Amino acid sequence: MLAFLLALASAPAMAALDASEMLADPALEARARTLAKTLRCVVCQNQSIDDSGADLARDLRQSLRARLLAGDSDEEALAYLTHRYGDYVLLEPPLKPATWVLWFAPAGFAAIAALLALRYFRRRE
Repeated sequence: MLAFLLALASAPAMAALDASEMLADPALEARARTLAKTLRCVVCQNQSIDDSGADLARDLRQSLRARLLAGDSDEEALAYLTHRYGDYVLLEPPLKPATWVLWFAPAGFAAIAALLALRYFRRRE
């Protein structure tokens, strides 16, 4: 049963990358896979393009590999995709004023929830 659940959980990741997408150069393919794990599938949102089976994720993987084949460094390839899709395509967007909401909103919501809970329990006493 455990083996079935593990196979089921890893099935989307195995199905995401088609063998035809892979690069012939193992070092270049390893770079592409590493970078793909840092990029967000804009359709799936909380999945990397390496794990996603969405058509747009496949297009992003192909675009990333094309940039690497053209001789781009890792930073240049990521900059190209970020310029095209915005910081949202990064699973860990940079900390800058435009992304403060992404970084600090969860902590803000947690603080508000804690204050509301504290207020609720104080009224009950």
